[in-house]
Amino acid sequence: QVQLVESGGGSVQAGGSLKLSCATSGSIFGINVMGWYRQAPGKQRYVVATITSSGVPNYIDSVKGRFTISRDNAKNTVVLQMNSLKPEDTAVYYCYAQLRPSYSRQYDAWGQGTQVTVSA
Repeated sequence: QVQLVESGGGSVQAGGSLKLSCATSGSIFGINVMGWYRQAPGKQRYVVATITSSGVPNYIDSVKGRFTISRDNAKNTVVLQMNSLKPEDTAVYYCYAQLRPSYSRQYDAWGQGTQVTVSA
């Protein structure tokens, strides 16, 4: 079963930038929505940004104007560019995608998670 593989993340000072990338582990018939979630210690995982198959992005209010989500349908990748990072952005970030192995089937896939740490 095709899964998602993340790269990027790391540690940065407040005001800095990081880029997260995510790709499928193999070929797939199609991909519906893709996105990024995050989970801070002791808190629930929640969505940060999503992007439809036609490229329409959506963001939570706290990251609007700072984060940019994009996707490459030919390469089956999604990228989250994070600028002006704040300490409250510190979390484990997870890539998400609704994968379609065939025209009529779909399933939810998650990346392994990558740590983003922003120091004050």
